[in-house]
Amino acid sequence: MSQHQSYDLVILGGGAAAFAAITEASSRGLTTALVNTRLPLGGTCVNVGCVPSKHLLAVAETASEPAHNPFDGVEYSDNEPSIDWAAALDEKDRLVEQLRHENYVAVADHFETDIYEGYGRLVDDTTIEVVEGTDEGVRITGKKVLVATGSSPQAAPIDGLADIDSETSETILERRELPESIVIIGGGYIALEWGQILHRVGVDTTILQRSDRVLSRMEGQLGREIQQCFRDEGIEVITGTDFDHVRSVHADDDGTPRRTKIIVETTVDGDARQFAAEELFVATGVKPNTGNIGLDTVGIETNDRGAVIVDEHFQTANPDVYAAGDVIGEPELETVAAKEGNHAVKNAFGNDGKTIDYNAVPAVVFTSPEVASVGTTELEYMDKYGTCTCRTVQMSDVPKAKAVKDTRGLLQVVKHHETDEIVGVHMVGPRAADMIPEATLAVKFGITIDDIIDTIHPFPTFSEAFKHACQAFRRDTSTMSCCVE
Repeated sequence: MSQHQSYDLVILGGGAAAFAAITEASSRGLTTALVNTRLPLGGTCVNVGCVPSKHLLAVAETASEPAHNPFDGVEYSDNEPSIDWAAALDEKDRLVEQLRHENYVAVADHFETDIYEGYGRLVDDTTIEVVEGTDEGVRITGKKVLVATGSSPQAAPIDGLADIDSETSETILERRELPESIVIIGGGYIALEWGQILHRVGVDTTILQRSDRVLSRMEGQLGREIQQCFRDEGIEVITGTDFDHVRSVHADDDGTPRRTKIIVETTVDGDARQFAAEELFVATGVKPNTGNIGLDTVGIETNDRGAVIVDEHFQTANPDVYAAGDVIGEPELETVAAKEGNHAVKNAFGNDGKTIDYNAVPAVVFTSPEVASVGTTELEYMDKYGTCTCRTVQMSDVPKAKAVKDTRGLLQVVKHHETDEIVGVHMVGPRAADMIPEATLAVKFGITIDDIIDTIHPFPTFSEAFKHACQAFRRDTSTMSCCVE
């Protein structure tokens, strides 16, 4: 391979945004190349994000089923499952390898995209140089460039934290043996998903959150509801926590060799408290991967979080350079990154003017029960209009939830106070992730509550909760039979 190659599109990064971009570029007959580093081809989602965590959530749920059996007609002779964490990771690795090959390596080959492995840096308006790695020294130039370098876990600025060895959602996947206890700092989806995984495979788990509830950026009822579900399951969740200091200490344990413990010193409701565990897991967000990739060299600006600044068409201050995915900031979701990558290519080469309505992007937390949300929250609507018309139904009132004896959760609908259009739907409950697409369509296309009421839903399903919440605007649902329309 020569030291300088030219293409129509060159991409810095190898995740969802990059692969959506090369797919769209191929349909336009464009030549493409990408420079990939840090994670293997496929980026966060397939390697250390969605695929591994959802696989391990299923492993953990299966392990917990005997202890949470709600049916009188089913008995287990032994409620204690045998967990082989290393075997679970081996199975996860096989799945990741399979999907990485099928969905990324083979796709790149199909679209005849040249892959350069190594750390890439912009050195000219549309030229990327591989400055270290397998293809060090190679330069590739495109008519247009897409920056899609993703994000990495970021630790909060807590005194002493930098001096402690701690786990993240990436490093925990390398642990072949798990600790007996762990403290998780953070209250977002990563903290909750991993908190439940670890608890259900036998790790004594404590979650510490700075704000007054977990999932603080979602509708308030959701965080409070999932907190209670976690506490009912035996996971300690402490909110309203001010972090003072983190340190490690050595402790004797009944004559056994001295071992290290992590101490998290906090203030909770004005009282000093300490939380101790064998390990610390930091889940306090992510940072865009924008360091030392030559953005200043080509006139690309970043915000105070380090995210690349783009316009609504994903174009940077350099008109020939676009950016997409986690590197441009929230929402850091695989599906959003892919849509941004697709639209960036359409705008760069077709001047299509493609944008994204981020208000109609659903968010899901794959805990048990699941959490899902789309659109405007009650508080946001109140702030904007000074009023809010909302209805909430409890899953305990939904026939399917009663039938399967899983009545955890709720569903709230926020509608426009004049047009009756649905502007937000927020839920906690079984199958919430599968229910949110209907709500997303409602928000995206301005469907009214009467449109949902007039739509026949299969019975019995959890999705009836959405219809019941809409019906609650028109009738007293407490006196409604199962199938009243």
